[in-house]
Amino acid sequence: MSQQQTPARDRVPFIQKAAFGAGNLVNNLLPGALGVFMFFLLTAFGMDPFLAGLLGGLPRIFDALTDPIMGYISDNTTSRFGRRRPYIFIGAILSGVLFAVLWQLNPENSQLYNFWYFLILSLVYLIGNTMFSTPLIGLGYEMTSDYNERTRLMASSQMVGQIAWMIVPWFWVLIADPDIFESQAVGVRQLSIIVGAICMILGILPAIFIKEVDQTHLGNRAKITFKTMFSNLKDLFNGIKQISKNKQFMKLCGATFLVFNGFQMVASFSYFIIVFYMFKGNYGDAGHWPAWFSTISAVATAFLVIPIINWMANKVGKRKAFIYATAISIVGYLLKWWGFSPTNPWLIFIPVPLMSFGIGGLFTLMMSMTADVCDLDELENGMPRKEGTFGAIYWWMVKLGQAIALVLGGLVLKLVGFDSNEALQTADTIINLRIADIVIPALTAALAIWVMWTYDLDEDRARKIKIELVRRRGVL
Repeated sequence: MSQQQTPARDRVPFIQKAAFGAGNLVNNLLPGALGVFMFFLLTAFGMDPFLAGLLGGLPRIFDALTDPIMGYISDNTTSRFGRRRPYIFIGAILSGVLFAVLWQLNPENSQLYNFWYFLILSLVYLIGNTMFSTPLIGLGYEMTSDYNERTRLMASSQMVGQIAWMIVPWFWVLIADPDIFESQAVGVRQLSIIVGAICMILGILPAIFIKEVDQTHLGNRAKITFKTMFSNLKDLFNGIKQISKNKQFMKLCGATFLVFNGFQMVASFSYFIIVFYMFKGNYGDAGHWPAWFSTISAVATAFLVIPIINWMANKVGKRKAFIYATAISIVGYLLKWWGFSPTNPWLIFIPVPLMSFGIGGLFTLMMSMTADVCDLDELENGMPRKEGTFGAIYWWMVKLGQAIALVLGGLVLKLVGFDSNEALQTADTIINLRIADIVIPALTAALAIWVMWTYDLDEDRARKIKIELVRRRGVL
């Protein structure tokens, strides 16, 4: 158990925690809604599956390139409003507006028109979203320098962020309900406006209410101008090179890639197993069970798992808390074999709290530990501090894991012989799908535990680093 009390100056006020949580809610709601709405490119707007796949993949490549650039820009920005807040404010407005505009498609337009409209608007939307999300993540890393307060901050923000995943599964239900919208296309267009407006309002709150660190102690920052563009790119690549040599950060990235990749690879499998195994391919009988499964998972993560993770981190440290939480998630994955029962659908909720320790522990603890690593980087490499760049690279790993998971998930479905056009799957297909649904996330979770076993940036070392940094440059 931590023997250190958090000094009053390092405690994050409730209003700032709430504002950061609101930003994190937006960071979850926008990609969650985007994932649901992408499905309706096929059903509502008649997009060719191959073209829809391109619309899902090509913008992700562009997004991966812009994240580190935005991180570098926000790290080196000098303004009276701070390094992060101006971008968060403008980015929130752009994200909300452009998300709504993105989905103003019409099925009566030609497929080629809708394709290019969506592709171009996706790239513009991602610029606005990157302008919002990357500085927000960097801001979270620097809101407090206290080892345990960082975990409490990330825990509270993740709790708020999980609200998005309680809501998103029901977008499927709302859009497809003829009693609510006259068509799926109308549902997508109108719901996107509502989602965009909510995200815009919530997204500007961190820029308004969060206080940034004192910039007077942030030295050695690069000048961001068009004349210095090429030297800036060189500095960016040098910074990424330095970060890649940080062994502790690489362990965080590796563990995140494994846990999130494994989770995402089988994310859709639960839906298929519920429909095709528990309800024999009858979508009507399956009803709202898949949506409730996702919603209850988010509720368990927010109100049960994350508070326990926060308590565990304070008692045994962040590394052990991650190992314990990930091990518990493996038990949950194994219980799915008995929980997914055709005779008693309610049993699907039994493994949920245990499985939720995987993702709940991952982002609560990894975000906190990345903030600790930023201090280590300053100690080893000096100014400027690189919270934005660290955040961009970390989330690039998350996005890479997600992209690979989508490809591998489809490959696994193909290998087990799954055919979505058939209501009744073969017995071998169902058994192999259920095995994959358990073995894949359990294996990647076990590998993540192995990666984090030698992580050594504990509370004692973190506090010694903090003392040395304060001696060098003063209190931020």
